[in-house]
Amino acid sequence: KSGDNTPRLYGRYTINPLAHFHPMGLAFFMFAGFGWAKPVPINPDNFKHRKRGSFFTSVAGVLMNYIIAFVFYPLILLTLRIPDIGYFDDIMFYATYFTFYMSLSFFVFNLLPFYPLDGFRVIDVFSKKKGKVWWFLRKYGQFVLIGLLLFSVVSDFTGIGWLDFLGNGISYVVDVISVPIKAFWNMIFGV
Repeated sequence: KSGDNTPRLYGRYTINPLAHFHPMGLAFFMFAGFGWAKPVPINPDNFKHRKRGSFFTSVAGVLMNYIIAFVFYPLILLTLRIPDIGYFDDIMFYATYFTFYMSLSFFVFNLLPFYPLDGFRVIDVFSKKKGKVWWFLRKYGQFVLIGLLLFSVVSDFTGIGWLDFLGNGISYVVDVISVPIKAFWNMIFGV
């Protein structure tokens, strides 16, 4: 919509999740609790309006995460109304709840202002690319991110919960941003 057809040329202009999986990123996600998807290639030189196009492509993924959470919360409420059928109702509940919670977690995580995450891309659109903070985030953001992830892993293995700055922070923000979704659907469902 912004004028760049690069994602379409690479077969990435789709909401099919299989087109976005990175095999190693998926393996890391399953076994280490964090991972990554294939980046969507763009060429900002093709945008009709460079700043606007860069902003929209930066927030497209995180907005999709929030939309997925918005769609899955009523499914959680519906699974609570499924009669007890062995483990089927439990599987449906946990599958929908996991999708809801992980979508909001991805939303928050990807808005962190560290390169190469989308949060840095948003800052990049509006900055003059001259400040010390911008240069620090651009040059060292990925290392800060890796450090936070390592603290999170060490926290899981040692049981020292206060080391998990990233996980605790994301959980707190997820709880806050889930309130409007829950309030809306609880009102609709009369919960």
